[in-house]
Amino acid sequence: QVQLAESGGGLVQAGGSLSLSCTTSEHTFSTHAMGWFRQVPGKERREFVSAINWSDGQTYYANSVKGRFTISRDNTKNTVNLQMNNLRPEDTAVYYCAADPIFGSGPFYYTAKGMPYYGKGTQVTVSS
Repeated sequence: QVQLAESGGGLVQAGGSLSLSCTTSEHTFSTHAMGWFRQVPGKERREFVSAINWSDGQTYYANSVKGRFTISRDNTKNTVNLQMNNLRPEDTAVYYCAADPIFGSGPFYYTAKGMPYYGKGTQVTVSS
């Protein structure tokens, strides 16, 4: 079972920045791809935000966050980070770290399928 633990998040004003981190207990084939999803209360599905290939660092972003969010990995610490800049009220959600044995062929892959493993989530609130 893949163990994922998020940290970071909190409350910030619109235009501000926050950083999220996700640590996995160990890097295995199950964490070949890692990423972030978010869910707004009342919405049934988690929304894809970003993904990264653990091996070569290739990244995907949802159009809604492209140019504002940056995903990165630290192989020495088994950590994936999400730097969020120029935050907007519509970014308010619970953010979930996720992992997948497969690195899909594009953002639409994760939009459609999600990932099989998720952490417990961390709240991000952006005030206007």
